[in-house]
Amino acid sequence: MSSTTPRQTVSGAPLLEIKNLQVGFQTQNGMVQAVRGASLTLRAGETLAIVGESGSGKSTTAHAVINLLPGSGQVTGGEILFEGRDLTKLSQKEMEEVRGKLIGFVPQDPMSNLNPVWSIGFQVEEAIKANGIATGRKDIKRHAIAVLKEAGLGDAEKRLRQFPHQFSGGMRQRVLIGMGLSSRPKLLIADEPTSALDVTVQRTILDNLEKLTREIGTALLFITHDLGLAAERAENLVVMYKGQVVESGPSKEILQNPLHPYTQRLVAAAPSLASRRIQSSSKSLVDLDYSAPKTAEGLDLIKAAEDRAELQAAAPKREASIVLQNLTKVYKIRGSKDDFKAVDNVSFEIERGTTTALVGESGSGKSTVAKMLLRLEDATEGKILINGTDTAPLKGKALLDLRRRMQPVFQDPYGSLDPLRNIGNTIGEPLATHNIGDKASRRARVLELLDQVSLPATLATRYPNELSGGQRQRVAIARALALKPDIVILDEAVSALDVLVQAQILQLLTDLQGELGLTYLFITHDLAVVRVIADNVCVMQRGKIVEKATTNEVFDNPQMEYTKELLNAIPGAGIALGV
Repeated sequence: MSSTTPRQTVSGAPLLEIKNLQVGFQTQNGMVQAVRGASLTLRAGETLAIVGESGSGKSTTAHAVINLLPGSGQVTGGEILFEGRDLTKLSQKEMEEVRGKLIGFVPQDPMSNLNPVWSIGFQVEEAIKANGIATGRKDIKRHAIAVLKEAGLGDAEKRLRQFPHQFSGGMRQRVLIGMGLSSRPKLLIADEPTSALDVTVQRTILDNLEKLTREIGTALLFITHDLGLAAERAENLVVMYKGQVVESGPSKEILQNPLHPYTQRLVAAAPSLASRRIQSSSKSLVDLDYSAPKTAEGLDLIKAAEDRAELQAAAPKREASIVLQNLTKVYKIRGSKDDFKAVDNVSFEIERGTTTALVGESGSGKSTVAKMLLRLEDATEGKILINGTDTAPLKGKALLDLRRRMQPVFQDPYGSLDPLRNIGNTIGEPLATHNIGDKASRRARVLELLDQVSLPATLATRYPNELSGGQRQRVAIARALALKPDIVILDEAVSALDVLVQAQILQLLTDLQGELGLTYLFITHDLAVVRVIADNVCVMQRGKIVEKATTNEVFDNPQMEYTKELLNAIPGAGIALGV
């Protein structure tokens, strides 16, 4: 099964038992194995988490259980025993009797898994009808309202006629959880159920999911790249790497004493865990790579990080690169007398060459601040000074010059790259837009940028769909650096990445900052990431800054109750590790 034997044996017949599972995808070059001999056991009422980086086979294993493998995927070997029945041997009709009724499923992305042209009520009712849970129009509607209320939507009756775009990410996720649990299944499979949600919404949804599964006795198999989440929410853990299970057993035991080298790498790279170990450096990103090894070299590098922190603390105050003074943004709401104040009297400044994190829940006004900084939105009141210049009056060439010095990196590495442009043209686009250099010099700059973000030159002729999420985000960073800006605004730039890729990108950003003297505004809902990249933190709530201080001050001695709530909601923050 794995190079490390399971650490725990529980008595009782398993509800789900996967034995030596093999899953392959047919390609032009033959069959490619995505899962190679994976085995795991889940008993009734238990919670089991599968963790691993992108491409490790986590989701493929889960999709194989319910026979929903994408494209040409097929089970090529092994058994999937559910209540003793081998699901791989069932006919399509028999599988439909199991899927939905006995095994529920919550997919990863709530926006793409809810049909935008159908109302929420229609989609929930269709799921209830398909699973034969209720008959008759009134019964089905009554059941749909009950399902949504159970999932945490108190005003479910009013919301049945609304559409997915009228729901927040957290609300959409609750709808999918409600649909997954509507038939009271014996097993619920949840694939990254909260990866795009902020920590407080994530905690609310997971608390609700835990309560529902406990009440109806449903076993939960959930897939996540967040080790803190796995440790906090699952009794048992399975670690997958390159299609194989490399370690399995009780969650906290594995994370406190990882035996397999890959698990050790995951634990060392996870900011929600690793960043709690070495706290002497306000710029503790360096700890990501060096916290795991106990070699002399590793300890020297940690010492270097600590020395650097002391030098930074003793350094004189630098001039401000970004200054926001009493910034306010008010939106007029069509058909309403009331205006919506998205940003309310916000003031802070960022010293040149440093990183300030802007944190808060979804809807707190973080991204609106970024849009005003980039002049994608105009401020209703207040001033924005970039290197001492008021940006409000700038137009034409002056505005273009400002944008040349200030570049964004967006959240979604899939949506922010044009699928019809190759990587070379994507990175070179800003150079062409600003008429910098000739064709040969632009190509040379593109190759220089690829090298700067540690990507091979051969990627220049490839397209976004041929790259992994981490590679795409590196391309987005390379594009942002093409014009040699002074300021980079990163809006949730690592939230969708797994921990190893996230660690690489964060390390890259810090290396580039040291090399080029960049100033970062880092917008995120992930406070664990803040700990490892930011010098200073501004906490936003309902459009206002409620707390601002150095990163260590905010984490070690938060002043506001709201900040304490955000910190308490970090998954796995209180788990002591043994590495």
